[in-house]
Amino acid sequence: MSNTKPDPAELDFSTVTWEKSPFSGGNDNCVEFGVIGDLVAMRDSKRPEQTPLVYTRSEIGALLAGAKAGAFDHLA
Repeated sequence: MSNTKPDPAELDFSTVTWEKSPFSGGNDNCVEFGVIGDLVAMRDSKRPEQTPLVYTRSEIGALLAGAKAGAFDHLA
């Protein structure tokens, strides 16, 4: 697997199934994730028309490991 990511503006997100945490509530104030090939895309649910950010699975894995370990608790 390559560590080089494509430009998100060049990707087609029209078939991505977006998911959000059940802890987000129903007020569209959420971060949504979707899989696109070998990448994971992230977008703001309030602005679905904006180009999402894209990350490798290893980048998302590091983010989730840090979150589970409490590395970002001070941000909430």
